[in-house]
Amino acid sequence: MSITSRREFLKLSAGSAFALAVSTSLTGCAALQQKSLTAVEFLHGVASGDPLINALIIWTRVQTKEPRARVGWELASDAAFSNVIRRGTETTDKSRDFTLKIDVQDLSPNTEYFYRFIGLDSFSPVGRAKTLPVGNVDQIKMVVVSCSNYPAGYFNAYSDAAKQDNLDVVLHLGDYIYEYPMGGYATDKAEKIGRELAADNSGEIITLSDYRKRYAKYRTDKGLQALHAAAPFIAVWDDHEVTNDTYKEGAENHNEGEGDFFKRRAAAIQAYYEWLPIRPPMGEQNPQIYRSFDFGNLLSLHMLDTRVIARDKQLAYSDYRDKTTKKMNVSQFVKDLNSPKRQLLGNTQLSWLTSAMANSTAKWQVLGQQVLMTKMWMPTEMFSQPDRTKTLSVLAELAAIKQDVLANKKVSAEQLARVNTLMPYNLDAWDGYPAEREVLYKSVLELNKKLVVVAGDTHNTWYGMLKDAKGNSVGAEFATPGVTSPGMEKYFSLNSKTAEQMAGALSLLINDLEYCDLSQRGYMLLTLTNEQVNAEWRYVDNIESPSYNIVNPHQKVYTA
Repeated sequence: MSITSRREFLKLSAGSAFALAVSTSLTGCAALQQKSLTAVEFLHGVASGDPLINALIIWTRVQTKEPRARVGWELASDAAFSNVIRRGTETTDKSRDFTLKIDVQDLSPNTEYFYRFIGLDSFSPVGRAKTLPVGNVDQIKMVVVSCSNYPAGYFNAYSDAAKQDNLDVVLHLGDYIYEYPMGGYATDKAEKIGRELAADNSGEIITLSDYRKRYAKYRTDKGLQALHAAAPFIAVWDDHEVTNDTYKEGAENHNEGEGDFFKRRAAAIQAYYEWLPIRPPMGEQNPQIYRSFDFGNLLSLHMLDTRVIARDKQLAYSDYRDKTTKKMNVSQFVKDLNSPKRQLLGNTQLSWLTSAMANSTAKWQVLGQQVLMTKMWMPTEMFSQPDRTKTLSVLAELAAIKQDVLANKKVSAEQLARVNTLMPYNLDAWDGYPAEREVLYKSVLELNKKLVVVAGDTHNTWYGMLKDAKGNSVGAEFATPGVTSPGMEKYFSLNSKTAEQMAGALSLLINDLEYCDLSQRGYMLLTLTNEQVNAEWRYVDNIESPSYNIVNPHQKVYTA
């Protein structure tokens, strides 16, 4: 049997996995003594992750009536398993939520492998994985995704991403799950479209059991299963894997009535490590998740944690407004915002990152992280509008003035002040930690590295130029839209036309912003070569059922 494309393989693995159990190509299974394995079901698919030049993590989760399960696994050079390279057995039980994670070692670099798991009388779906390359590399193709909220809709972006041929890796930048209850954020259509949370897991998740059940529900989505089976994941958490707006000592969505925050965080991290095909750098009891991956001489990928281990609490504009006069204490805000003590990465992680970039000989240094790094400063006037509809009309006025400025037309001093008096709109992003961002930029410039940053978190698409406080070019940032989580179109009640108008205005008014999309869900396909980085944003037209089309794809090319 030959498989000539990724799509053919996906059809095989989705439709014929159990047929393979009786194929004559499975004679090697006798070595596993299948009769000694446990009767299990594979309802949550398979996954691979954290590829190295000689190793891969492979993962599954089983359901069984037994207190302990013994499961076989195989890794082969072909999807028919006629050439099994490695095999073994592993046990799991409720202490691991019946998940299995195998770190398969001594593999060949830049090699495609296929894997599956085996029970007493069952076979898992087939997964495809690929080890990292060494030496001269012409091209790397990766999918970038984030922000998949189950009750908000079907993960059609994952389904489409799984159909990409010659895919090297998937970067998941966080918000793999959401902690909210039914009736909370982005659940208004869940009942209508058949995306309700499980009855025994419909409240806000806090305990280890809660988090495990939430992952189990998410992993029933066919699109997510297909993408996990199609390519290895390199993943990092954002805030909702724990709870909204997490920082090192707490979170916006955590209160005293919900118990000890660190106990909740530990439960969330344990469940994440159990359910994701990840190799924790410091072990599965440690929240350190940052780590690097080298794709030959083409790129070094540095996955960062901007949430859990070092982030200082986010500033809030409301904390600087007088409750009576509503006047803002601007001087104190500016002082606190620019304090060199404010940290997002922290000294230890920043030192590690600087060293990793210094030691890398790759063409591109890619930072896989959660929040926007581009300086997203907007006219201050936009923040003082009494309602959102007024904000849109003011935005149009400001965009018209900015167009005149760029065209060297005469404008009044008052008009110039309107478009040049700026403030950061999102203090949860790198804009809330500008001093540390400058330290990072200084290191990149001193090391003379070509920097590319990828981000998620906002649920919208952004493409921006990274510039330091002096205006020096440091690199470029590509941000992926949410898989299902609503973006600015929800917040401002935008239709497609007004969303497009607002996106155009923001691209004018935000100096370092080159492109944005404020209303579409989807994912980003990133292709890197020695000459350029090509980003294609692929948008789905529907998330209310598994049926969809790709609409309005958009491309940007960055050449350093």
